[in-house]
Amino acid sequence: MIKVGDKMPAGTFTQITKDGPQKISAEDFFKGRKVVLFSVPGAFTPTCDAKHLPGFVEKAGDIKAKGVDVIACIAVNDAFVMKAWGKAQNTDGKVEMLADGNADYTKALGLDMDATGFGMGVRGQRFSLVVDNGVVKQVNVEQKGEFKVSSADHVLTQL
Repeated sequence: MIKVGDKMPAGTFTQITKDGPQKISAEDFFKGRKVVLFSVPGAFTPTCDAKHLPGFVEKAGDIKAKGVDVIACIAVNDAFVMKAWGKAQNTDGKVEMLADGNADYTKALGLDMDATGFGMGVRGQRFSLVVDNGVVKQVNVEQKGEFKVSSADHVLTQL
């Protein structure tokens, strides 16, 4: 599992742009900026949709005022679902929505989980990371079924 002091692993994310789906390398995404990256088990799922993403949307200004350049949400969903969820949650200009459709990046972080018992396949655990120029400064991984340490409010205390 990724830990404080580690460099973020190589890999790619997908985002929908005006030109369609675009791959973004993790190296380019994290280079030269401070990023809060948080992961949800799934777009439109109960806690993710009612609390996790909305908290970061609501607190985006406060987080960015602490020197964060980018807030990003990653999930093991396709880029079209992530775009639709972002639109539904008014994330524009506040939270970037990153798709990790096959869980490749989430697995590289060592933060994947087996959600086949819920019919969801492999997913990402609920977590948040503070990353500065590609180096991990904070790691917050939730215990199963909890929503505390990966929240926007908790991340704010770490900045």
